[in-house]
Amino acid sequence: MQQSNTYIITFSIILTVVLGLLLSGTSQVLGPLQRKAEDLDNKKQILGAVLESDQLRAMKPEEVLSFYETRIASRVVDIEGKEVTQNPDGSPIVAEKVNVGKNYKMAPERRMYPIFIYHAEGNPESVESYILPVYGAGLWDEIWGYVALQTDLTTIEGVTFSHKGETPGLGARITSRDVQERYQGKEIYDESGNLQSVYMQKGEGKDYSGESHKVDGLSGATITANGVNNMMKNYLQYYSSFLNSQKSGQQTEAVAAN
Repeated sequence: MQQSNTYIITFSIILTVVLGLLLSGTSQVLGPLQRKAEDLDNKKQILGAVLESDQLRAMKPEEVLSFYETRIASRVVDIEGKEVTQNPDGSPIVAEKVNVGKNYKMAPERRMYPIFIYHAEGNPESVESYILPVYGAGLWDEIWGYVALQTDLTTIEGVTFSHKGETPGLGARITSRDVQERYQGKEIYDESGNLQSVYMQKGEGKDYSGESHKVDGLSGATITANGVNNMMKNYLQYYSSFLNSQKSGQQTEAVAAN
């Protein structure tokens, strides 16, 4: 039997409302779970710059969160290295909630720069390394990561990289343990104190163990490697005011101690 136009329109409206309510309810139920999963993943990536991958993989989610709470302190600075504690509306700024990807779309001088401090358990004053987020563009989409610096603020303790859509087996290898380990022990400043960063070289299979600012490249993924190089150079430069102020503070403390 043919239905009237009124019936069809009414049925369509009811169906749209019901589906909308179902989607809204699903979003409200799954939203908190999704945010918790994202928070856990972000904290694992931060810790990945200072912990061995096997150690991190062996941790249960609650152990990761507990370890993070007892070993990581955080703050946010501007491009001049000055600490920022409040949003324009007066609400507190939390480093873990700063969306570096969204900040990346702003001019560098308008961005907020989170800093994660890895310290001895129970003693935030005993710093073991500084972990800095980095962000950029690969061949196909976004790439990002974390660079951990030793307390000399020039030697890399470790890195962790991730990506949104790099080619499997090629550019996607930036997430692999062997690629990330190439950065350990490299230096971001030269002997004169100038920021040099660390660069993947073109091609793969060469030994750069004697080079402070070079690591082996990615065969068949030059554009992704260049993206990592630009990401490292740019973000280390954005953090340079903070790093210089920390170095100045260390020198002042050393003089006072003498």
